[in-house]
Amino acid sequence: MKRKVLAMLCALVMATAALAGCGGGDKKETTAPAENKEESKAQETQGASGDVKIALITMDSVDQHWVNLNEGAQKAAQELGVEVTLLAPNMKDDAQQIECVNNAVAGKYDAIIVAANGPDAISSALKEAQSAGIKIVYVDSPANVDAEATFSTDNKAAGKIAGEEMIKALEAKSVTSGNIGIVNVNASTETAVAREEGFRSAFEGKGYTLLETQYGEGDAAKSPTIAENYITQGVVGIFGTNEGSTTGTGNAIKASSSDVIGVGFDKSDAIQNLIADGYLLCTMAQNPDVMGYEGVKAAVAAVNGESLGGKVTDTGVSVLTKETLGGGSAEGAGGSDVKASKAWKIALITMDSVDQHWVSLNEGAQAKAKELGVEVTFMAPNSKDDAQQIECVNNAVAGKYDAIIVAANGPDSITSALKEAQEAGIKIVYVDSPANLDAEATYSTDNKAAGKTAGEELLKALEEANVTSGNIGIVNINASTDSTVNREAGFREAFEGKGFTLLETQYGEGDAAKSQTIAENYITQGVVGIFGANEGATTGVGNAIKASGSEIIGVGFDKSDAILNLIEDGYLLCTMAQNPDVMGTMGVEACVRALEGEDLGGAVTDTGVSVLTK
Repeated sequence: MKRKVLAMLCALVMATAALAGCGGGDKKETTAPAENKEESKAQETQGASGDVKIALITMDSVDQHWVNLNEGAQKAAQELGVEVTLLAPNMKDDAQQIECVNNAVAGKYDAIIVAANGPDAISSALKEAQSAGIKIVYVDSPANVDAEATFSTDNKAAGKIAGEEMIKALEAKSVTSGNIGIVNVNASTETAVAREEGFRSAFEGKGYTLLETQYGEGDAAKSPTIAENYITQGVVGIFGTNEGSTTGTGNAIKASSSDVIGVGFDKSDAIQNLIADGYLLCTMAQNPDVMGYEGVKAAVAAVNGESLGGKVTDTGVSVLTKETLGGGSAEGAGGSDVKASKAWKIALITMDSVDQHWVSLNEGAQAKAKELGVEVTFMAPNSKDDAQQIECVNNAVAGKYDAIIVAANGPDSITSALKEAQEAGIKIVYVDSPANLDAEATYSTDNKAAGKTAGEELLKALEEANVTSGNIGIVNINASTDSTVNREAGFREAFEGKGFTLLETQYGEGDAAKSQTIAENYITQGVVGIFGANEGATTGVGNAIKASGSEIIGVGFDKSDAILNLIEDGYLLCTMAQNPDVMGTMGVEACVRALEGEDLGGAVTDTGVSVLTK
């Protein structure tokens, strides 16, 4: 009944939409306004004033990427008590998208949230919308018209990560040369062009040849033909720049039964199944729901008179692999086929029991343990202390545990204790930070790459503030924790050849209070930026900047309520959010696999990272 009512409403308001191919009729989704004064008043306190009508115009209505974006938008619409109508074309077509914009103007919408097919095609239509007083917010892909705000992925950076993942996989197979194919949408879609540019940059100075790009309009039916042609040319790898291209690439590799390595972009059930079945190596998973959610919030704020300054916000990306998906289907980590023949006892030993990072890791571990019917005991020390962590390992041995999942304080300090555990027949799996001892498997962040991303985010913000020189402070845990040492190395690498001076690193043992004191000392030295290498360090940096009232830019690592609040309040620029729950989930699964006799080969799996900004 609801869909019929919506269809009638759309027919009245947007009569030409169906002819143009814009989403309308039974494809329209709206959130009704408040039904009584009390509800309306409550919603107004969240940011909406009056009946705000927002048109959401994506590139098409088919790709799951846009479906997820719309879901995020509808969630925000419901929270704020506004109406969001999806006006997506049936397919990627400039004329249809222009018609959707014109229909939004004719329908007297207050704001348009749009993912532009290309930077120029719909610019004139958007200018006319602005002239009619309509606020414009971009999601995913902007046009060449100033807007209130933009919420999108840093596509060039993400494309480079895709290239690096492919190179890593090729080199693991001892393939150091060969042709690489690229399946793109078209030559004008800014997001996909930027992804390709980043992908190509990853291969600079390598022994591979990147062939001329072929375009499939993002169509999952056209893209397999292109990928199949590449395969007949003997390529060693293929990159798909969006959901349709990636699905087509994976299906072509599947049909050919070749060992070509495919990497791609976007997240859908089809893509995740292709990864789980081994036909794609990985995909760069964006956060379209975040784009939609934040896009609606920005649109409402702009309609209510708030100036957003045209700010561009990176909504982040994660690398999804077979391992991070849990080795199963698109239903996620819970869909894996691992079985436990008995109630194995597993000890989980993290660096401490306080940081929210470790709490989240334990939550992921406990959820997987419950699913598999095994026992996981959280044995974290009270604080980051080598002696306490060694004692935890010894207790696991004495307690006759079958496996230990451990995040080592340092690469050497607990090695002897872990060796004794192995000699007692205990399986070792690393999460977050390994020790210098072979283990069954490791699940961690590519910390050096993530640290470099943090440095690049700080550089970008400094340059936007016209700051091209100055001192930068670094607050780390200690000089031996492998994960944070690598983060610092990546961070410092980002500043090579730039006009900044990176001061000597100071260590706060991951303690928020100690780290704040260190950051305050940096501030008195006149630094222009500070990097915190873990949760405690980042919290300390943000609190120091808050207390000083300075305009110093702080960036950090890990995700906690305290860090998110500091970002929201403007005292931190961003944080590199890991996936500790994935580490815990995959760590438990790896233990069970190893205990059931499977050889995991000591594989190291990158569990991904996203850049969280305000």
